[in-house]
Amino acid sequence: MRKLALSDEILLTVEKPARYIGNEINAVMKNPKDVDIRFCMCFPDVYEIGMSHLGIQILYDMFNRREDVYCERVYSPWTDLHRILKEREIPLFALETQHPVRDFDFLGITIQYEMCYTNIVQILDLSMIPIAAEDRTREDPFVIGGGPCVYNPEPLADFFDLFYIGEGETSYDALFELYKDWKVSGKSRKDFLRQAARVPGIYVPSLYQVTYQKDGTIAKFLPKEEGVPAKVEKQAVICMTEAPYPKKPLVPFIQAAQDRAVLEIQRGCIRGCRFCQAGMIYRPTREKDVEELKRQAYDILKNTGYDEISLSSLSSSDYSGLKEIVTYLMEEFKGKGVNISLPSLRIDAFSLDVMEKVQDIKKSSLTFAPEAGSQRLRDVINKGLSEETILEGAKAAFYGGWQKVKLYFMLGLPKETKEDREAIAELANRIAVCYYEIPKERRNGKCQITISTSFFVPKPFTPFQWAGMHPVRHYLDCAKTVNEAVKSQLNKKSIRYNWHEADVTVLEGVFARGDRKLGRAILKAYEKGSLFDAWSDKFDNGIWMDVFAETGIDPDFYTLRERTEDEVFPWDFIDAGVTKTFLRREYENALAGKMTKNCRDFCSGCGAAKYQGGVCVENKG
Repeated sequence: MRKLALSDEILLTVEKPARYIGNEINAVMKNPKDVDIRFCMCFPDVYEIGMSHLGIQILYDMFNRREDVYCERVYSPWTDLHRILKEREIPLFALETQHPVRDFDFLGITIQYEMCYTNIVQILDLSMIPIAAEDRTREDPFVIGGGPCVYNPEPLADFFDLFYIGEGETSYDALFELYKDWKVSGKSRKDFLRQAARVPGIYVPSLYQVTYQKDGTIAKFLPKEEGVPAKVEKQAVICMTEAPYPKKPLVPFIQAAQDRAVLEIQRGCIRGCRFCQAGMIYRPTREKDVEELKRQAYDILKNTGYDEISLSSLSSSDYSGLKEIVTYLMEEFKGKGVNISLPSLRIDAFSLDVMEKVQDIKKSSLTFAPEAGSQRLRDVINKGLSEETILEGAKAAFYGGWQKVKLYFMLGLPKETKEDREAIAELANRIAVCYYEIPKERRNGKCQITISTSFFVPKPFTPFQWAGMHPVRHYLDCAKTVNEAVKSQLNKKSIRYNWHEADVTVLEGVFARGDRKLGRAILKAYEKGSLFDAWSDKFDNGIWMDVFAETGIDPDFYTLRERTEDEVFPWDFIDAGVTKTFLRREYENALAGKMTKNCRDFCSGCGAAKYQGGVCVENKG
């Protein structure tokens, strides 16, 4: 019988004890003695957030299909349990067997957001695994990182043995076979890392050396040994239809942030928005076959009991089979109380026909992302939306029965002016006008428009990776301009405005564009109490400012300055498919206000065609 790692006395004193007991619906139970590899999958945030992450669900299912691998899970303990584990010296444990994480062969950490970096140190610390990779022995797990943040893994290089660059379905089998041979060989930890560095997509930071110029920029980034690749190539699944996907996803005991079944309909995006890292690193766009989606939807809903299914992708309305899959879901689950969620919609492509099909299902708010208020700035960022199509799309949504609309914008974009910021409020007002122009009998209560603005962070592998950021004061002034503009609108009672924290944005920019020098600051911030920085009520900017001062790090070096065309970036050793030449060309197009067509209409030569699949096949020749 499985013994819980925590006593009843402890479980009764912590918030949401169900976070720590495991044994959920569809959790995999194996005998650890029957496998060759034990892999602990970690999401460095609380259980409710981590259980909403599709990537972990996919890899958890894929790994556990192998008879020789047992994959379990761990999440960041909340602050109450963190304190207890430290005081009582209880090692952090995996949910399935409740065994200490330090007893596993691998600890795999998905890195989704820069503000979780101190939580990664927390996981290592509470697991009693040496925090610095160089201090680990043959008895310690290999710590491997994956996810979007590994497209610049350098700020975390001190803490990880390996990073996996790309989509996990491709190279893990090869890595596992390599590990099994190494495990019985008696060879050193470094021998395994040398061999792992030859596996496509695997980056071993200890096998590379960085040298710097006098101005603090990188001079050279080179392998230390022969046989270690100078470039690490992103791994991508080309045939999404045949890729592993869980028929029995885990169902949490407590409500998760995204508490619904998820159907991944495609990967990548054809649009080429210049601020969007995901739109670049997940190229080429690859669709999943509609018939396979139908089978997956039926299995997932049957095996979970969920009453809502979400169609997941970066741009759902660009999926060529959207109408067909929505029609199937409506007809198959009619009368069964299943709600269909359609996130990631472009307001211009949102089909009235599709809306009419789902209008009998409970209405939640529709979310659209114009990103910029003025047409001029939308052209700079290559959003590809005219005001006319935005208003037509909003009116179509209102006719379809919606009255709540969420609009997402960014502030602090390159080439942005005060007029661009005021245009956000003006656009929201025009959308409200569209609602009150439709016949009263078609309206569904009062119109509610929520504007949310985040502050722009130039991410690696985007055309804006050369752009500078702004000081906190500038971002707050931007938000103030929008707020005042909202108050001046005729339909201001229908409009609400929320904005992101500016100091968090600046710190995110430091780590998004940072180098290995930041590792010591991350460790020191954790030691001073920085934890759950992604949570506004836990974030303490003062800790970070003190740490930067103590470690001699100037955050402005990473954020404020515009990069020169030939600067060596910390992430230049990664081949993400899109070339630096293409990204620079797009940056220059942005500064000139020139648009680039989407990938279905025109091939812009980004480099992703080398993967020989997806939308790039359509554009061949």
